[in-house]
Amino acid sequence: MEYRPRRREGEDSPRDGAACTSCPVDQGTAFPAPGRSSRPFRVEGMDCAEEVDALRREVGPVAGGAERLAFDLMAGQMFVLAPRDEVPDEAIVAAIRKAGLAGAPVEGGVGLVEVTRWQRHGRTVMTAASALFTGAGLVLHAIGSGSALIALGLVHGEGPVPLPARISYLLAVITGAWFIAPRAVRSARTLRPDMNLLMTVAVIGAILIGEWVEAATVAFLFALSLLLESWSVGRARRAVQKLMELAPPSARLRDPASGREREVAPDQVKVGDLVVVHAGERIPLDGEVVEGTSLVDTSPVTGESKPETAESGSTVYAGTIALDGTLVLRVTHPASDTVLARIIRQVAEAGRRRAKSERWVDRFARIYTPAVFVAAVLTATVAPLAGLGAWDDWIYRALVLLVIGCPCALVISTPVSVVAGLAAAARNGVLVKGGDLLEIPAGLATVALDKTGTLTVGRPEVVEVIAGDDHTVEELLAVAAALELRTGHPLGTAIVAAADRRGVSPLPAEDVRALAGRGIEGIVEGRPAWLGSHRLLEERGQEPPAMHEVLGRLARGGRTVVAVGRDDHVCGFIALADAARPEAAGAVRRLHALGVRHVVMLTGDNLETATEIAREIGIDEVHAGLLPADKVARLEQMRERGPLAFVGDGINDAPALALADLGIAMGGGGTDAAIETAHVALMSDDLDRIPWLVAHSRRALRIIRTNIVFALGVKALFVVLTFTGHASLWGAIAADTGASLLVIANGLRLLHTKID
Repeated sequence: MEYRPRRREGEDSPRDGAACTSCPVDQGTAFPAPGRSSRPFRVEGMDCAEEVDALRREVGPVAGGAERLAFDLMAGQMFVLAPRDEVPDEAIVAAIRKAGLAGAPVEGGVGLVEVTRWQRHGRTVMTAASALFTGAGLVLHAIGSGSALIALGLVHGEGPVPLPARISYLLAVITGAWFIAPRAVRSARTLRPDMNLLMTVAVIGAILIGEWVEAATVAFLFALSLLLESWSVGRARRAVQKLMELAPPSARLRDPASGREREVAPDQVKVGDLVVVHAGERIPLDGEVVEGTSLVDTSPVTGESKPETAESGSTVYAGTIALDGTLVLRVTHPASDTVLARIIRQVAEAGRRRAKSERWVDRFARIYTPAVFVAAVLTATVAPLAGLGAWDDWIYRALVLLVIGCPCALVISTPVSVVAGLAAAARNGVLVKGGDLLEIPAGLATVALDKTGTLTVGRPEVVEVIAGDDHTVEELLAVAAALELRTGHPLGTAIVAAADRRGVSPLPAEDVRALAGRGIEGIVEGRPAWLGSHRLLEERGQEPPAMHEVLGRLARGGRTVVAVGRDDHVCGFIALADAARPEAAGAVRRLHALGVRHVVMLTGDNLETATEIAREIGIDEVHAGLLPADKVARLEQMRERGPLAFVGDGINDAPALALADLGIAMGGGGTDAAIETAHVALMSDDLDRIPWLVAHSRRALRIIRTNIVFALGVKALFVVLTFTGHASLWGAIAADTGASLLVIANGLRLLHTKID
């Protein structure tokens, strides 16, 4: 199964048009169309929009223009849309270094960036130094002025700040702005104001008007905010990278000739090789079990909490855990093409597809930052020119406005929330193929579902057993299982499984032979026995009127009825049907409770069978006897009710999955065509994941909107405080830093969302 995102009408796909995850700069750059070269580079230290802007300025000319670059902020990657023979990797890496960052090309999904100790820890060292110099300056200021209140700016002192304190404050500014000032210079040179320039101007302005405490405090707090922001973004990235840690670093390869085992890297194992997994170990590759039995914890891949039994013939997946037994498996997919590897790639690609709220924030930020600069200039000049106050006072207020105008809290909050939401969904067995798709489930008005293989298990199961006079259900199943034990027919497999669930062992049987199109017969415990259809019953002349009524009742809703007999009489009947999934009724109830107004069944099956299943599950509407084109036509009509999701599993469902606002495929048993076409894959084929996804989407939207409102609210409050003269520089930067950390922490809460 290949989990590839599909380009939807009117939007960009990850490789065909996705742009930067979070930047208030021009984001028109598209990912390359098929056939063009897209080269990813890992960029160390790309944590906010300003780094993206710097990369555009420095790498853009080398790559042939900024339009040939695209960025994934949450993955820390830059994409160069130029072939290697035209623009060598070395030239790109040199340009990244010129932008003040470290980078390396991504090979095989991994980009190993060589960074010096200073590049890795320099920001922490300079922030700590700025804190020490600011503290020392406050102490020297308090000693020199004779009052701690004066040093803190709470009381206006007489005379200038003492020279030793000024020197300490200046050192605090230099160390705090060490990594900020170069970017501010680049921003000023290109006439593209960013938050680094906002802060640098504010600090210089504070020094010029003699506000040394404010200058040092702003420099330190801004450096601290960038350090904490880098850590927080790193945590969101690590949430996705943890998926990669599910696959063990080695595999125990068995030599088929000698039987010896040796440990090798998973990417050295070929399809068809034998791999041994002991109890308690993670399975390194997808494969089919050829020896052994064990309970397997599939939750890392499917999100299903209940372990499954793996035995000879079972399929197991990389990243799952053998709990209590040793398994020998024949590898079916290479390390680069396991289900886990495809999930990891899909989650990474999903992060590049920006949600509507992200695109709105980006458009807002592109206008917002220059507007703050203009507002600050007008604040510093218009009021004093009009005689409404002293120059120093209004310049100070303009500097406060510059500080609180920093857009980082607003810009970073949304992508962090989206990536956290996608990672949490993947952990719970719900593979959402894009950040833009995470918002859709929240507003669904209709959920339409296919029947066979989606609402039902997709295979016949015994649903009712009627034993005749002088016979028991157990006896009936023992005889039927004896005849069907080795046939391999789907109905026979279901009967044998039903007997096994009841603890009934098949009786000894011999001379078993099939009756073409009618049934099967043989000798069971030395006596003739037979099993077959209504047609066989008629041929044997063993269907009295009373029995005909029983058969009619058992056959309701499209059931298949099998008669079981010994010698010349009927022992009883077994009714089989494609039964509803055990969780289907509960999932439909939860969808209704969440406010989804219409839950609809679309099926090609007959109306009687569909109605029976719908009644059992609680479906609102049934549309039966539909061809694939008919399903599409029905969905077109339903879209008038509002946002629509369609859930299916077969090749014939692909057109409907493509049409729906949200196509959801049953990823465990679904066909490749359905999974590739859909926007969401349910890895465990568990319908309970659908109402969970609706609730998860709504929670993600609430958090995103809360973050946006909170970030804008803090800024609006400080704008009011600034013009009324009640705001300070250190208070503004503290508020902005606090807002950034709070919105990031709020977004990361989505990582802890689990299915009940």
